[in-house]
Order: sequence, then C-alpha cells, then structure tokens
Amino acid sequence: MRSALCALGAAAALALLPAGHARAEGQGPDRDFTFEDSRITESSGLAASRAHPGIYWTHNDQDEPRIFGVDSRTGKTVATLTLSGVGTPRDMEAVSVGPDGDLYVGDVGDNLDGSWDHVWIYRFPEPKTLKDQTVRARQYVVKYADGPRNAEALMVHPKTGRVYIASKREDGGGLYAGPERLTTSGTNTFRRVGEVPWVTDGAFSPDGERLLLRGYFSAREYVWKDGRISGDGTPAGAPFQGQAESATYTPDGSAFMFGSEGAHSRVVRVDREDAPAPADPAPTPAAPGADGAAPDPGQAPAATGSQGSAAKGFLVLAGGTVLVLGIKRLLRR
Repeated sequence: MRSALCALGAAAALALLPAGHARAEGQGPDRDFTFEDSRITESSGLAASRAHPGIYWTHNDQDEPRIFGVDSRTGKTVATLTLSGVGTPRDMEAVSVGPDGDLYVGDVGDNLDGSWDHVWIYRFPEPKTLKDQTVRARQYVVKYADGPRNAEALMVHPKTGRVYIASKREDGGGLYAGPERLTTSGTNTFRRVGEVPWVTDGAFSPDGERLLLRGYFSAREYVWKDGRISGDGTPAGAPFQGQAESATYTPDGSAFMFGSEGAHSRVVRVDREDAPAPADPAPTPAAPGADGAAPDPGQAPAATGSQGSAAKGFLVLAGGTVLVLGIKRLLRR
C-alpha cells in the first residue's frame, strides 16, 4: 500500500544513513539488483524461486493480476505471468512459495484499514519454463476470526504448507494462521496466534525454523516453534529504503533480500550474521591488476561503519516515527 506519510519518514532515514550490505551488485545470483522493468513501480512482495535459481518473483500492489519473474543477475524481467481464473485484484501485497512449489499471492491489503469483509489468496504452480504466459490460478476467500483488517504480509511455511498473514498497524498487529489446508469451496478463516510489530512483509526461512518480519524502518528475525513466534527476535540489519515493503530469504537461507516500492527500485542482500558465507561463483576472465594477478570478481568491499549506522539508525527511527505520527494527528484535525 502506498503511504505518503510512511514514505516521508523512511525517506528521511534513507537520506541520513547509507545502506550497508555484503554483496556487490550484478556479480552472480542472489546479489543486490535493480528492477530494470519500467512496469514494476510498486514492488510490494518478494519471493525466491524454488525452480529457477537466481529468479525472484514480485508484483505491484494495485495492478492487473500479473507476477514478474526477475533475474537477480541482471535485474531484467524474464517472465511475466498473467493470472486467469481470478477476479480483479484490489491490493496485492505479498507473494510466497509453498513446499509444493506453488506460488501464493496475497491480495490482502486494505487501504481503508478493515473496510472489506473478506480478502483473497491466489495460488498456482510455479511455471517450469520462464517466459511470458497465462497461468490458471485458484482463488481462496479469506476472513479473520476477529473481524476485517489491513495486512501486507503473507507467509507459507516451507514444511507444513500452512499459510500465515500478519496484519499491519502502526501500534502493532497480529499474526494469523489459516486452516491446515485452504479450500476453494468456502471461506478460509484465519485465527490470531500471536502479536507482531508494524509489518509490511515477511518470510519463513527455507528450513522453516525462523520467521523474518520487516517494517518501514527495521526488520527482525524470530525463532519459529510449534506454530508460533518464540522470543523477541533479533535485528536483521534491514537497509533504510524509501518505501520498504518486501523481504525474503535467499534459497539457501544464508541471507535476506530486502526491496522497496518505486520505479527501478533496488533489492539489497544482507548476509545473516550466523550463516556461513556461500561459495563465490567461478571467476570470470579479467584484466590483470597492477601486480600481474587477476582481481577476484566475487570480492566486494567490506561494509563499514555498521555500529555507527546502527546507533544513528535508532535515532532516525525514533525521529521518523515521531514525525509520521505528528503529521497524521495534524491531518485528523
């Protein structure tokens, strides 16, 4: 969902802080990349392909029923999927890949914060071939046991296949679990199973043992145990982005991928602190350096100032939040 107020606070943070990351752009799959497709202007969800290494699925929030497959090596769209068998989307906010290889798209946003008595999930198999094509999707009707609400995060557990939705409120939302299996023949009731912060997207780790939740200013990774969040989570090192609305894991779980809305927006990789560094791709021929040795094309400059950025980030977060809430109160008068 586009939110000028939230974008204002996030933009202030972006102006003050550099985004630290551990991988250079364009050197291989699952690295930093920029969306080259001019049609992608409001990337509101992000999911790593299971069938096609290096490919990430995304979509605009208020758009036709279509999904873009983007190559993280180049930033170019390599497949545009048009969904058939579904109605006109209202506010698509999230995409996730299930253990069966199906893509799940959450048309779960509600710009009026609970004005619709139901929302939808669309589901279809991830295509075997990357090309522009029409895919047949199933549509599920979703309601919440405690009434309508706005949401921007939908996560499918990679082991159980259960679908979860995190509602979005600036003072904290709820985590909702769907039925064990979704049905197209009736309403799928999602029930509250936990409390979450201000969430704009989320994803389960590939092993299903952690849950990543991000907001406009920060992200945290939680231990997932017995179908619930365990503990208070740990900071995930999300970069400050103008309209931070997407997040996922790399296929091997070693890093997070954070994206944002906007034309030609950038997706930033952040390595998990306790994850082993993945092997660099095979080197490509390069001109020798001054010492006669070919430089390592996989080597990226080390991130600097991480501790200072964290401290400054906290101050900017606090200031940005105060700014956003203050403007909202003025507008309500």
